[in-house]
Amino acid sequence: MFARSSSARKAAARIFTLMSAMWLAACDPVGLVGANDNTGQRIDPNAPVQVALLVPGGSGAGSDSLLASNLENAARLAISDLNGVRVDLRIYNTGADPLQAASVASRAVDEGAKIILGPLFAEAANAAGVAVAPRNVNVLAFSNNPTIAGGNVFVLGATFQNTANRLVQYSKRQGISRYMIVHGNDLQGQVGRDAIASAVRNNGGEVAGIESYPLSQQGIVSATSRIAAATKSGGANAVFMTAGVNADLPILATSLPEAGVNPASTRYIGLTRWNAAPQALALPGLQGGLFALPDQTMSGLFESRYNAAYGSQPHPLAGLAYDGIAAIGALIAKGNANTLTKQALTSPQGFQGTAGIFRLLPNGLNERGLAVATIRNNQVVVLEQAPRSFGGAGF
Repeated sequence: MFARSSSARKAAARIFTLMSAMWLAACDPVGLVGANDNTGQRIDPNAPVQVALLVPGGSGAGSDSLLASNLENAARLAISDLNGVRVDLRIYNTGADPLQAASVASRAVDEGAKIILGPLFAEAANAAGVAVAPRNVNVLAFSNNPTIAGGNVFVLGATFQNTANRLVQYSKRQGISRYMIVHGNDLQGQVGRDAIASAVRNNGGEVAGIESYPLSQQGIVSATSRIAAATKSGGANAVFMTAGVNADLPILATSLPEAGVNPASTRYIGLTRWNAAPQALALPGLQGGLFALPDQTMSGLFESRYNAAYGSQPHPLAGLAYDGIAAIGALIAKGNANTLTKQALTSPQGFQGTAGIFRLLPNGLNERGLAVATIRNNQVVVLEQAPRSFGGAGF
């Protein structure tokens, strides 16, 4: 039993207040687009291949403009790394408007684009995919929203399903078999809940129970006694949370230990990047817990190269543009006219990206090599490195 700490709860509340705007920006579900046939434009491998990069510039928000420039910078950095491959990159601003995204996607294809990289926001990516599906053009979106994946749309962002599978596979090898799933009652929490439940069941574990909480500071605190009681009565030896450091995680990781869920005997596992906010490393419930990270060596190399080229650190999402160009370039280098079809894009060998290996799946999702980490003495410690090839440990 942990002693009640009002100072820890107040610190967590401050993090919640500062970051809640990002948390509340979850997308609404949108429909799948396209059919499951082998979509994709043929190319001339001996000529420059035109690629349209759709970025969120033009929305009027400074943060979108910054991200747009970072995505373009990363894409151009990737092009400079392609040996003997010619890519004609054209930049299009979508703002945050799905109608604008659909319009510029169509214009990009009219102007010769063979594949579309981006856009960022899920609804915009879905709209772009719908617009160019009749033109047989694939879209590699920067979103991680699985509800838009399928047909001619692939998502490059890290998915909850990928992360959940990695963490369940690792934790099962550590003797964890019964998982309490704890999630917020928004779309992000619900998608995360389903990903965790699927991963647990597909890997031979048991779901000890599923508990949710309202998306408010008081709602989370009020729900903790119920969550703690369900965790104990369900015999769970792990609490798997969808919460993020930018909102609900600080409250949960403070109030759950206070309610009697001892992280020394009941492992806390997180679906999100716990090291995304330095303050989170001191939260009591996260000490000794498990979360996933991209390949830190590859991430560090990309950040160093970007900083050397542009004099600043890249936005956390900038690497997705590099990854998209890296994949496209690797396929073009094979000299096949059908290299941008769905069959070629979903090659089982995958690609090397800024955060390690990744591959696109036929259902429009992706799989990425992830490391497993913990927090000890308020420091991140990697327990198992990210795999460097598909088919080995970690997949």
